[in-house]
Amino acid sequence: MLIDFCQFIGHLMEKIEKENLLHRAFSCFLFNSKYELLLQQRSATKVTFPLVWTNACCSHPLYRESELIEENFLGVRNAAQRKLLDELGIPPEDLPVEEFIPVGRILYKAPSDGKWGEHELDYLLFVVRDVKLNPNPNEVAGVMYVNRAQLNELLRKAKAGEDGIKLSPWFRLVVDNFLMKWWDHVEKGTLHEVSDMKAIHKML
Repeated sequence: MLIDFCQFIGHLMEKIEKENLLHRAFSCFLFNSKYELLLQQRSATKVTFPLVWTNACCSHPLYRESELIEENFLGVRNAAQRKLLDELGIPPEDLPVEEFIPVGRILYKAPSDGKWGEHELDYLLFVVRDVKLNPNPNEVAGVMYVNRAQLNELLRKAKAGEDGIKLSPWFRLVVDNFLMKWWDHVEKGTLHEVSDMKAIHKML
């Protein structure tokens, strides 16, 4: 099955380096009505980057009709809705696909350990919604909402190696290059003004 290929073969650094394997991904940034950002700690059983903190949900569109729709990036948004249910227990009716705002795309490569890693074209989706969480322990080790000051403190701890805090490389790329500017637009309700899905920001 293609999902097996994506989950395993596509994450082998040997294959990524030798064959330049690349796969599509999405990263969902979920804010509540207080404009706090939801973070999740990936479970210890994840193939790549176990126990690191990252944005609300990160995964891959599947090879199925509903997640291959290119128009208005509906396939990627459908995938995000599915995975937010799988990982955080958020029912689809609580996060309608039309609420997801595609903001940009990044292309990055990052080794996780000596064997596994990522090489992804990552679609960045933002949504503002109050939701009830029921995390799946097989996927998620922890969750928390942070405001900007709390996120900056988390970044400081990660940089200093305090409290065992580690951040995913894709999340760090978004934080370092875009997030604070986009956060302003989240609060103003003007994200559509900064959305640019034509460009691919290469961060290799």
